[in-house]
This record gives sequence, C-alpha cells and structure tokens, in this order.
Amino acid sequence: MQGKQGGFTASVNAMYDKAVGLMDLSPGLVEKIRVCNATYTVRFGVRLRGEIHTFTGYRSVHSEHMEPVKGGIRFSLAVNQDEVEALAALMTFKCALAETPFGGSKGGLCIDPNAWDAHELEQITRRFAYELIKRDLISPAQNVPAPDMGTGEREMAWIADQYKRMKTTDINGNACVTGKPLNSGGIAGRVEATGRGVQYALQEFFRHPEDKGKAGLSGTLDGKRVIVQGLGNVGYHAAKFLSEEDGALITGVIERDGAIYSEAGLHVDAVQAHIRQTGGVQGFPGATYTADGAALLEAECDILIPAALEGVIHEKNAVNVQAPLIIEAANGPVTAEANDILLAKGCVIIPDLYANAGGVTVSYFEWVKNLSHIRFGRMERRAEEARHQRLVDELERLSANTAVPWKLSDTFKRDYLRGAGELELVRSGLDDTMRGAYRAMREVWHDRGDVHDLRTAGFVVAISRIASSYQAKGL
Repeated sequence: MQGKQGGFTASVNAMYDKAVGLMDLSPGLVEKIRVCNATYTVRFGVRLRGEIHTFTGYRSVHSEHMEPVKGGIRFSLAVNQDEVEALAALMTFKCALAETPFGGSKGGLCIDPNAWDAHELEQITRRFAYELIKRDLISPAQNVPAPDMGTGEREMAWIADQYKRMKTTDINGNACVTGKPLNSGGIAGRVEATGRGVQYALQEFFRHPEDKGKAGLSGTLDGKRVIVQGLGNVGYHAAKFLSEEDGALITGVIERDGAIYSEAGLHVDAVQAHIRQTGGVQGFPGATYTADGAALLEAECDILIPAALEGVIHEKNAVNVQAPLIIEAANGPVTAEANDILLAKGCVIIPDLYANAGGVTVSYFEWVKNLSHIRFGRMERRAEEARHQRLVDELERLSANTAVPWKLSDTFKRDYLRGAGELELVRSGLDDTMRGAYRAMREVWHDRGDVHDLRTAGFVVAISRIASSYQAKGL
C-alpha cells in the first residue's frame, strides 16, 4: 500500500515533481501549485446507543485558483489527513485537465459506515455537515462536496438538507453538494458517471492506432479481456458498459473476499447480484475462485482496471503485472515507484487524473443545473423533435413522387425523432469532455520528446492551466 511507501501525498508529489521538472515555471509558482492550502480537522460527538461517540473528519482545500473548490467526501476507517490532502491535490489536477471550473478539495470521515444503521448514520452525517457548513467548508460558492467511497446519493441528500436548514435564504442551496438523488436536485447520469467516463476514456484511446500500438494492442474493445478490481459503483458501471456496449470480456473480478476468473467472461450483473446476496464473490457459479484476490492483478489480460483503493499496484507486485494497458478507475491505485517499473516494461497507463474524471464532470453539470434551476433539455427538446419531424415528413413527401417510392424505417424514425433528454445531454457532454482531455494529453505525449507517458502528459496539461489561472490573478 502507498502508506507503506512514504504516503499517498508523497506519491502524488513525486508524479507532480516529474512533470514540473519538464516545465518552465518559477520555483515560487511550482511550490504554490504543489502545497495544500488548508486542512480542517473536526472532532465531534454524537449520542448514539445511549452514549457519546466521538468521530474525526477532514476537509482539505488544495487549490483555490478557481472557486468553488470541488471534491468528494468518503466514509472509511482508513481516512487520514495524508490521504485526504493527496486526494484534494488529485482533484485540482483532475478539474484542470477536464476543464471544469473548480479548484481541488476532498473530505473524509473516519468511520465504518456499515457499523451504523441508517438513522444513526444520518445523525453522524448531519453533524459532520453542520461542522463544515458553519465554517463555509460546504457552500455553493466556495466548497462543493460529492459522493466518494462509502457515501452516495443518500448522504448527499442529508448534507444538502442540512445546508438548507442552516442557510434558509440561500436560493442556490441545492448546489452546495452534487451527487444527490434525482428527486432532490440531482442529475440524470451522475451515479454511472465515473464508470461511464472510464468507458469513454478507453473508447477514445482505441480510436488512435499509434496509442494502441504502444500497448501492443490492436482492433477495437470487442473481445478484449478485462480484469476489474473492485465492483463498487465505478468498477461495476465501467465493467457493465464495456461488456454490454463494447463487447469486452470481463474475465476477472477482484473483491474483498478474493477473486473470480473465467476465460469465457463473467456476467457483470450476475456477479454484482451474487455479491449483494452473499457479501463476496466466493461461490459464484461457473468461475474459478481464489482467496488471494491481489494475485489476479498479475494475471494475463488485455486491460486491467483497478477501481478500488489507492496503492494496490506497488513496487513489490508491479514487476509481475502482465496487463499491457492499465486504466486507473480508482484514485492512485498505482504508486509512483510502481509507475516507473510498469513504464519500463512497456505498459501504458491511462492515469487517474483523467480516467476517473467522469464523476467531477457530471457533478459540474449538476452544479450548473442547480444554479440555473432548470432541467437540461426542458427548453429545447420538443422544438428539436418538431424540426426533425418536418425533415422526415419532407423526405417521405419527396419519396412519394419518385418512380420507386421508399419509406424511412419505423426504428430510424423513432430514434431520430426523439429529442435529447437530460441523460442523453449529460452523456454527450461527458463524452466530449473525455475526448477533449485525452487529446490534450495525447498532444503533449506525442509532440514533446521529453514526455514519455500519459500521466506526465496529463500533469503537464493540468499544471499549465493552473499556472495560467494563478498568473492571471497576478501571482
């Protein structure tokens, strides 16, 4: 784990240093972009089960080159200041690369969410939110959290409600947090967003023969063997979309209790249903089970998707990883040491600051929706359908006057005549963002002789944009 190799922050800083070493920035600006601006630690008590329980939480603000700052809140016993600050830094670079107008932030509560029932967890979440809100560490204009590991729509709804109880005159209160349920100001496509972004990232990578060639791959995603570590929200959606829409074979799934493998491919929904029913992958029919899940990280495949915790590929196991292409669906799954080992082997890594930017991108769309107080597509959808209908009617009228009349198929008309709703628009915006960010990285990767990997290229792009923002402010 990264914590055993100098800390998550040290690993992020090592990657940052590699990139800025190739850039012409003043030492002062380099340090300004590197450091975490502030970290707030809160310790609060909640009376539960007849006694007071004390909890520790964090909210880090890495960079305010743009505001508000953005970043998830995770609930985990592994939460600590080093992790939160490193994740906040990654958010800064991720937002810059994806061109979402936010600085980077992150939060965490040191808690096992499974140890408390829903009512107790609501009390804990609301008190944590209260401590942050009263210090403007949750605010539509200054700091906007989102879901992360151990949190989801439910927790975001509690936080938004707590904010609106405390800030009763803020008309933009719903925009204080993203990742909310649809009936509480959320946006269609937010739950799937990070996994969908992983799919779009791979689709864009496979559009470029030269890039596929660097990983020793060819063709399309169809038939590519994929191993996924972590079938949570991100891993599940990435695996589901890649298998159902792109024809990839999910040959392995790694979970807390071990891993399962099938050369013929696994049915993602069936695996997830089994995990929900039994608590793990052991006993899933038609697959080979191993208790040593980490060993499957080293199995033969075309694409490896670590979608769980940071630091799972480190200097001790990186040499044994066989995947020619790794896409980091989680934050920091490959340590700085492992990154160098894998690159030396010829492995191509699609980095986390790009690959899992789908979540913050769609969070941006939700924030804009909340500020505008109108659902995407509401104003234009029917007008778009009417324009399409006129075109179809005219084509069929012209056809009737030809020697051999023809007619547009009902399937085509159904699909063409349906105007884009919120989900279609969100997916379109996410796809456009992932394509644009990849091409910005790719340009640096291919055009600069001193940049040999996508991670460094991504950092160079992000740091350049952050530096320009600070310089525009007069720094």
